[in-house]
Amino acid sequence: MVTQRKRSRRFMLFGISAAVVVAGALVTPQAFAATRFGFFGSRNNAAAPAAGNGGCTDVQLVFARGTGEPQGLGIVGRPLAQALAGELPGQSVSSFAVVYAAAGNQRSAGPGATNMSQHIAQVAAACPDTRFVIGGYSQGASVTDIAMGIRGAGTAGEAIDADLTDRVSAVVVFGNPLGLQRRTIAGSSAEFGPKAKEFCNNGDPVCGGGNNFAAHLAYPRNGTVQQAAEFAAGKLG
Repeated sequence: MVTQRKRSRRFMLFGISAAVVVAGALVTPQAFAATRFGFFGSRNNAAAPAAGNGGCTDVQLVFARGTGEPQGLGIVGRPLAQALAGELPGQSVSSFAVVYAAAGNQRSAGPGATNMSQHIAQVAAACPDTRFVIGGYSQGASVTDIAMGIRGAGTAGEAIDADLTDRVSAVVVFGNPLGLQRRTIAGSSAEFGPKAKEFCNNGDPVCGGGNNFAAHLAYPRNGTVQQAAEFAAGKLG
């Protein structure tokens, strides 16, 4: 019975991953535009002063895309980066797209968490004043869960160093598969729970056990991205 349930969940997530790519092309094609990668990630200059200290910014969004999406911030991360910059007009904001496979079998979440954690450590060392907003969509939410050290959230991966938890000011995730276990970040992480916001649309089969695939694809256009940006900006002060 348990094995059958696990197989059903894997099949469901694989089916949704294909739908995510289609929706990305139809709903927000700009979300798949090329993202510059490197040590500091992609820079969003909207309403932000020039970054000093060797390219360091006041805030960096570190975001993991959903299953099946091309490398980049994805259909949720890209508008979130823009919205976050808009909410912080007096601060410089950059973004980094977590580098991972986003594979249909969901096993890439652990390696994605390792990339997220290592990137944060590298930037934190080079930029002592940079604060982070982390998050992800769909499998990218699992990447974030594992990076926060939540056990049982997916395949094994490296968690964010305990000494850097204070540098992470906010966590925002969309369609988090952790919900299928009837778990939340707030109930699973004493360190990150108080600064986390999870978005799960009604009927979303990935986080809420529903059967409406469209609900899982609606985050870029239903107002939750703006809500996430406002929440993160509030945590950043």
